[in-house]
This record gives sequence, C-alpha cells and structure tokens, in this order.
Amino acid sequence: MVPSSPSLTANWNYPTRMHLGAGRIQEIAAICTEHGMSRPLVVTDTGAASLPFTAQIMELLTEAGLKAGLYSNVPSNPTDASITEGTDLYRDGDYDGVIALGGGSGLDAGKAIALLAGQGRPLADFEDVGDNWLRADANRIAPVIAVPTTAGTGSEVGRASVITFTATHEKKIIFHPKMMPVAVISDPVLTVGLPAHLTAATGVDAFTHCFEAFCAPSYHPMADGIALEGMRLIKDWLPVAYREGTNVTARTHMLTAASMGATAFQKGLGAVHALSHPVGAVYNAHHGLTNAIFLPYVMQENRPLIAAKMERLAAYLDLGQNGFNEVLDWVLAFRESLGIPHDAKS
Repeated sequence: MVPSSPSLTANWNYPTRMHLGAGRIQEIAAICTEHGMSRPLVVTDTGAASLPFTAQIMELLTEAGLKAGLYSNVPSNPTDASITEGTDLYRDGDYDGVIALGGGSGLDAGKAIALLAGQGRPLADFEDVGDNWLRADANRIAPVIAVPTTAGTGSEVGRASVITFTATHEKKIIFHPKMMPVAVISDPVLTVGLPAHLTAATGVDAFTHCFEAFCAPSYHPMADGIALEGMRLIKDWLPVAYREGTNVTARTHMLTAASMGATAFQKGLGAVHALSHPVGAVYNAHHGLTNAIFLPYVMQENRPLIAAKMERLAAYLDLGQNGFNEVLDWVLAFRESLGIPHDAKS
C-alpha cells in the first residue's frame, strides 16, 4: 500500500515561527497584531511592487484596520541609499514594524530598515565584522514579518542582510541576531507567477546554499542533515516548478528547501559566494544566477577537499557510486536542463 502524502500545511518554530501552506497570506493581519504591529511598513522591490500579491497584502492589512505603508524603491541588489531612504520613511511615518516582502532584495532591505530605524549610527557600522552587532540598541530593532515570493535566498530565516555600498561597489553583510524575522509566511501561491528563468536561478541559489553549507569544513551535523535533505528536495522538485509554474506542491517544497538552505548555511558558505558577491556588486548581476554559473567551477577547484563528502551526497541523491564525478556530472546536466548558462559570458 502506498502511504498517503502528508499535508503541505504546517506551523514550524525552527529557526523562527513559520506559517507554511497555500493561502496562508490571509493570516497576515492577525500575525501583525499578534506581534504588536498596528502600523506596519511593507518593504519590497520595485518589480514586486506592481505584482498582484502586493496589492492583495495592502488590501488585507487595510481591511483589518491596520495603517500600513509601502516602500518599494529597492533595486534588485539592495543599496545603502535605498536602506537610508526606507529608514527615513519608516521614521517619518511612525511605523511600528516591517513586513519584508519579495525575493532576497525585498527581504534583505526590510530587515536592514528594521535594524537601522531605531539606531543613531550609519548602516556600515553594523557590518558583520567582529562584535559590531553589539553597537546596536537591540531594544530599538523593529519586528519583521517575512513573506518570501521566490524560493532561493532563504533570507526569511536569516539574521543578516546583504547590501551593496554604491560608493565602493562592495557587498557587505549587515548582521544582528534580532534581524531574524519574528514570523514567516511561506505561501506557495505567491510564487506561482515567477517566470521559469527566475524559478531556475533562485532554485539553484537554494541548492548552492545547501551544497556549500554541507561542504563547509566546520563541525555541525545538524546543518549537514538539513543541507542534504534540502538538496534532495531541490533535485526532485525544482524541475517540476520550472516546467509547471502553477504546481503548488512543487512550489511548496521549493519554499521549504530555500529556508532549509539559509538555516544550514549558518554553518558557513564558500568560494561560490565569495565570487558571486563582488560580481553582483560591480555588475548588478542576479545573485542566484551567478551562484549557478560558478558552482561547478568551484566544485572542480575544491575537489581534493570535498571528495569524501561527495560520496555521501551521491549516495543520498541516488546518483550512483562514483562520488565526485557523479555529482559534478549531475550538476552540469541539472543546470543545462534549467537553461542556466555555462559561463558568465553567455
């Protein structure tokens, strides 16, 4: 007898409170109220601002009597200038919380605005270097509700934001433990309109997060387990989401895998991200796409260091018994099937 599939609706409290399932965006006003928000500022990027889900969220908040505002002047790679502008709007509007909406850009911008709004220092003072995070007044960091609309960065379960500083063309990580959203609404219906090429790029971004976390040399078997299962979900379900954009089951599994990747990479990342961040900062390239392009090259370079782990990964993904070669061949074929170019010139 074939076992019945579990319901793809769940409430999780790891690593923060997560509301997963189709249609759960309807709960957004109640979740705001639960966390003391009566005047939330919705932060999203310029592209997402014009999509139906943004209007739907604003309507749900207004109907519930919440005095919500909208800030959407966030580029695809959030800049320090956009964070400053959004922070000024937050302060002037006397808002009491942030709804970070969108892909990585909207989520990272929303978290950074929530951090900066209550501080008297510039954003760069909170770069993730040493104990800089101790400079922040933790009691003045606004609560964040994260609503991902892509399945890639996993920023909805992260304690940091990646921000481009335009004067130097550098991407810097802004960090504080309280930047972790107090709640996440992972509603796969919000992702069904994502074009196939962005579904692919963001999905391989999530895979890269899992892969690099698994390969990181530090000891963290909990992260390893999450990363392995995240890669399996992406292997099984990203092709379905790519081919069948309205498949809510595939979209649900991909949202889950994206959050798993960002949970796992608290263990660490690697050279793929070390290459992608400067390329994104200088050329304004899509982060997920650059990760997808660089991944097999970094794998080959790191082969002597990751070969043993590739044997475990190949076995878990049911790729065969040849370890590294099986995984690399699969990654190359997987990228090709998703329309990912082989090099940055393509």
